[in-house]
Amino acid sequence: QVQLVESGGGLVQPGGSLRLSCAASGSTLDYYTIGWFRQAPGKEREGVSCIRSSDGSTYYADSVKGRFTISRDNAKNAVYLQMNSLSPEDTAVYYCAADFMNGQPWNSPDLYDYWGQGTQVTVSS
Repeated sequence: QVQLVESGGGLVQPGGSLRLSCAASGSTLDYYTIGWFRQAPGKEREGVSCIRSSDGSTYYADSVKGRFTISRDNAKNAVYLQMNSLSPEDTAVYYCAADFMNGQPWNSPDLYDYWGQGTQVTVSS
């Protein structure tokens, strides 16, 4: 079993940047596909990005392509989400999640076995 803890959220002005971290304990993240999801008030949870355990392939929602970058550091047992050019539409609670079976589609929350508690990202002037 793996425990996930997100950090790095906060309040940022439009156009600013944040880097979210997802730290794992209880197991190595090498074996898991890691996804980042977000949920804004009154909206469904949506997939933001994913990095595969099998080959390191990365995936992004159309709304964040070119602005967000996912990466993993196996030595630190962590996954990161670099978020640039943030807009108010990016405001949400961001979650990382782990999928052991490397399933499809990457942005289906049902595939993921373990979830962190979330970190709030607020983009506002």
